[in-house]
Amino acid sequence: MSVRIERVDLPGIGTRNDVITESGRRVSVVSHRSGERDLALFEADDPDASTDSIPLTDDEAAALAEVLGASITLSRLTGLGERNIGLYTEEIALPHGSGFASRPMGDTRARTLTHSSIVAIVRGAQVIPAPGPEDLLEHGDVIVAVGTRKGLDALSKLIARGPS
Repeated sequence: MSVRIERVDLPGIGTRNDVITESGRRVSVVSHRSGERDLALFEADDPDASTDSIPLTDDEAAALAEVLGASITLSRLTGLGERNIGLYTEEIALPHGSGFASRPMGDTRARTLTHSSIVAIVRGAQVIPAPGPEDLLEHGDVIVAVGTRKGLDALSKLIARGPS
């Protein structure tokens, strides 16, 4: 997979980094010398004609990077089973009656008991990548796990059953 990225110097302003999509659209980050940044879209046929620009604060830029990074991670994990290597990824909803709700993820002992790893927690629109044992599970969470088919089936049963 090859992605084309172009860097354009903007004299007196800063730089613009363009990601060229398969359809020829440009999604750009304009980094101003002042430290400010804008997310911009450009016409496919005119790389200098911006159709829209959104200024981003540091927190907004970090949140956007986190969302995109987590999305890519989940997408790549989902493809593991397609490679026929015996590893699968699965999304397991924490049932409403689960005894693990409001408890730290480490209480599941998932890796020890099922040989499956919890690699993310999806909570509404938020993704918590690489959660630690101290991260609390909540009703409505979706657990993203990686393991063998047997291990993931065991994890699903464990999550539904709750702590012993």
